This record gives sequence, structure tokens and C-alpha cells, in this order.
Amino acid sequence: MVDVVLGLQWGDEGKGKIVDVLTPEYDVVARFQGGPNAGHSLEFGGNKYVLNTIPSGIFHEHCINIIGNGVVVDPVQLKKEIEKASATGVDISKNLYISQKAHLILPTHRLVDAASEAKKGEHKVGSTLRGISPTYQDKIGRSGLRIGDILSPDFNKKYRNAANIHCELLNSLGFEYNLNDHEPAFFEAVEYIKQFKIINSEYFVNNLISQGKKILAEGAQGTLLDIDFGSYPFVTSSNTITGGACSGLGIAPQHIQKVYGIFKAYCTRVGNGPFPTEQENETGEMLRKLGHEFGATTGRPRRTGWLDLPTLRYAIMLNGVTDLICTKSDVLSGFEEVLVCDRYAINGQETNEIPFSLQDVNAEPLYRNFPGWTGDLSKIRTYSDLPETFRKYMSYVEGQIGVPVNVISVGPDREETIRR
Repeated sequence: MVDVVLGLQWGDEGKGKIVDVLTPEYDVVARFQGGPNAGHSLEFGGNKYVLNTIPSGIFHEHCINIIGNGVVVDPVQLKKEIEKASATGVDISKNLYISQKAHLILPTHRLVDAASEAKKGEHKVGSTLRGISPTYQDKIGRSGLRIGDILSPDFNKKYRNAANIHCELLNSLGFEYNLNDHEPAFFEAVEYIKQFKIINSEYFVNNLISQGKKILAEGAQGTLLDIDFGSYPFVTSSNTITGGACSGLGIAPQHIQKVYGIFKAYCTRVGNGPFPTEQENETGEMLRKLGHEFGATTGRPRRTGWLDLPTLRYAIMLNGVTDLICTKSDVLSGFEEVLVCDRYAINGQETNEIPFSLQDVNAEPLYRNFPGWTGDLSKIRTYSDLPETFRKYMSYVEGQIGVPVNVISVGPDREETIRR
């Protein structure tokens, strides 16, 4: 069986913590899309860890961790991650597997990303500048290099051919760069990665399924950043929804059982793009401060706003969510009232549906107000011990979306979790 964990908003929902909490129940954790633009934060034992490419089950020694074919891999970033994780005493070489079909982020991909974003000026999409989009473009354009290529005796030639194409583009854009500043670290990291288990991952994963192993597929970013169904063009370059787990790991749909959908008790977004419930005011600043809403990968301040039920219903529908997980409930403690958007007003008409292009319409959020709650929720471990006002708020959300909330996170540490 394969269960899936993914985000239902614009990313940053707390997927890393939830995967870490769930991992003891699984034999395998497998990342199925995205790249080092993701930042999955884990906290336990008084320490915080941020993973960008490595699956979030890596700190459980019993667990196989797979970087799937749908992921794009920056060797330099991956080497840094492995070294940092290894410093905690975990034997990474024992349980980290990398798909030979995962695509490589080249140094020139990062340069092309920066040049492309600079050219867009005020129309920037808010790229993390990690080379993700150019890498996926080459993948779709059938000109990319993959992890398996680093084992080829002709790898340097293949690399040079790809890099020359990128350099021609950079030169045509008038972008100044020095490739010699980036290539030594890249080739050093490529050699380093060769020591790990590079596998034919679709066979590997399906063999594990046939053995009855329990697999947790880990998504990155969030549903509203999906390349097809997100707030295009302000999206990521991969399929972040449940279907992406099939193509990103090479598994058939019938193997998928549970779909864990994670949402914050409020909303955040990094970068540009539509955000109907955004609070560009004292409330938004308070959410940012109390929630420590700064990108785990980029450090950028996140935009903040109230919970948006139309987008949450949409994400649940697309993903076939069976189990809902609410995070950051503790952040809302201290607000006199908590608002929830349960529909939009567009051109004078009320709707629960997401329009074709959110950025091209004025989707006015229509709110339902709830009395707030106070106190430190982080020590609570039983749902019935949560403030009555919080439970009323959560009951309303469940009634509107039609799926029960099974897990509530009341803090960043793996222990600060309520399971209903």
C-alpha cells in the first residue's frame, strides 16, 4: 500500500513535521516531486532540521528513504544536506536511495533561472532561483540530464553540451556570469553522490509494494502551486497533487490508499500571485510574527491571511483527501476573533468555485467570524482539552469541507501533536 502526504494550500503547511510523525508507521518514505525549492522543517529533541531534497523520514533508522524520479536534484545542495544530516549521527548511506531517472539541476540552470526572473521585472513569479523551472523545462523539452547520466563515461561531454546551450541563452539575454565560480563544486558533488544507492526506482518501489511494505509518498510545495491546477502562472513546475505521486514514483493508482491533506489554520504564501484572504495589515503582521512565517529555504517573509475554504475544498477534491491534518492551530491563540472565508463574491455573485484565473478577477472573500481563544495549546494532547472556541471553529471547518480533521498540530515539535 502507498499513502500520500501533501499540502492543500500554497506550501509551507508543515509537511515535514507530519511525515516525521507518521514515519514510525511506515517502512519507506519517498519524495515524488519538486526539488531544493522545498523546505521541510522538523523539530525534535530540542533541535530543528531543514530538509530540501532528502525525504523527511531520514531520521528514523528503520526507514528506507527514496528520492523519486519526479524530483529534480541539485548535487551541491544534496551533498550539503547529506553532510548536515550525517552530523547528527544518522547513517545516511544505509537508507538513502536515489532514482536514476531524477533530473539533474546544473549550475547553468540556476543562472538561467536568475536571468529569466530578472527579465520579467515587475511580472516576476517569485522564483526561489534554485534552477527548478529551467530543469523541468529541459525535462519536458527532452534535453535534460538525469542522475543515471553521472555514471556514464560520457557524462562530462553530455554536461558540456547542455551547459553550452544554456550559455548561449544567457549571452543572448545579456546576463553577466562566471561559470567557473560554480562548476568545481558541482563536479565534486557529482562524485560524492556516486557513493550512494542509485536505483531503478520504479522497479524498486513496486517490488517493495509486492513485499507488503508500507510506503509514504511525500509531496513538496502545495496543491495551489500545482503546474496544472494551481494559481497559474504563479505556480511551481511540477504536479504537486496525488496524481503526481503516480508519475513521480512509477506506481499505479490502485496502490494508493490514504491521502493525508495538510492545511494551516490560516493561510500563507511566498512570492507573487493571487491571495484572496491576504491580510496586509496588523493582523497579517501578527500572524507572521507568531507563526514565524519566513521561508525555510529562502528566509523570505511569507504573506499571511485567513483560512480560505473555497481553495481548501478545491484541493480536497483534486487530491481525493481521506484524512485531514490541521497545523499551526497554536498560532491563532490570542486573537480576539478568527475569520474564515467560506465563499467569494465575484462580479456581484457568490460562489464556492475557484475561477479560471484568480489574478484576473476581484474575488472578494466573504467571511464567517468566530470568537478567538487564548492560552498555550502546545502542551495539550487530547482534543477535548482544547478550548471550546477552537473546537467550534474546527467543527465549522469540518462541516463545510465534509472531511474529518484527524490530526491537529499544536506546535513544531513532533510531540506537539493531537491525534483524534
